[in-house]
Amino acid sequence: QVQLVESGGGLVQPGGSLRLSCAASGSIFHINAMGWYRQAPGKEREFVAAVSWSGTSINYADSVKGRFAITRDNTKNTVYLRMNSLEPEDTAVYYCNADLRDAATTTWRHYWGKGTLVTVSS
Repeated sequence: QVQLVESGGGLVQPGGSLRLSCAASGSIFHINAMGWYRQAPGKEREFVAAVSWSGTSINYADSVKGRFAITRDNTKNTVYLRMNSLEPEDTAVYYCNADLRDAATTTWRHYWGKGTLVTVSS
């Protein structure tokens, strides 16, 4: 009943920027936090950034600090990831994650989007 849909991925040159979006919809009782993970070819999925829905807690992976910025729009149940100074090492499928309470089950659970591909290359 809950789904996360990412958008904004694509091909960008090194040093360029992209903004990813993730909209949560469905049977949502309450969102605790949303964030982003990524998985590069042949690598484990890794944490990128997350923000609490209150906005009081924000965390970034060391590899993206100073380059990426995560924001959220509570009115739209949407989280964004602005990625600046992109490097080839940032190439990965980026997955949206939500920590929320499903109104149907009343339980807390992590939900995942299907991912959006970001390719950084000349």
